[in-house]
Amino acid sequence: MDIIRNIDLRGEQEATLARPRYRYSPAARLFFFSMDAVTGKKVTLSKAKLIETLASIPYRSWEIRQYGRLTRWYKKRDLVERAKHIVEWGREAQDNEYWHLLVIDEKMKEDGIKDSWYLHWPVPQLMVGFYILLTRFTALVNIKRAFLFNAEFEDHAEHVYAAFVKDHPEWEEQPVTSAAVKGYGEFATWADVFRRIGLDERDHMNASFTFCGKPEQVVKYSGMPVH
Repeated sequence: MDIIRNIDLRGEQEATLARPRYRYSPAARLFFFSMDAVTGKKVTLSKAKLIETLASIPYRSWEIRQYGRLTRWYKKRDLVERAKHIVEWGREAQDNEYWHLLVIDEKMKEDGIKDSWYLHWPVPQLMVGFYILLTRFTALVNIKRAFLFNAEFEDHAEHVYAAFVKDHPEWEEQPVTSAAVKGYGEFATWADVFRRIGLDERDHMNASFTFCGKPEQVVKYSGMPVH
């Protein structure tokens, strides 16, 4: 997976820590509070795993909606092109979030850490089911609001990972040897792996802000992708 560009990962992590979080909506704050109520406020690898389990769901919900639009409005080229753009980006983002999940699982295996209780049946199934219903309903009723909610989710995730790396200075000395992780990218240390995950979340946030009509909220940096 070619996601590596000439980017100062440490510098971007520090920029995330220095940047205030987006002013979240009441719905987003309630969602984050609910997650903390289940997992605890402390960020752990299990909690990061749960975040990534949920993270790909909105993109699938948008894909379903956009295919409906492609079928219904196939004669309107402007709508078709926008829908295709959203589908293509959504698939790319889904793949990226899945890589995050695999990478985190590899780190847990390497450290001998078992999944926390909330990653065992039926808790994740219930949370995933609820989030599927929420994202599909929001995408159907107000797609721009769906994009905005995802931007809030991704901004939250970006800050979570930046703080997570800061809380684990030992990762700076831990080399990456896993072949599975090398499929995600070439990194010298586990600290850089998690910095890259956090920056991926910023990329997802930026694209979501663009699609919801708030390009002024995009957080630019050298080497960022263009959507």
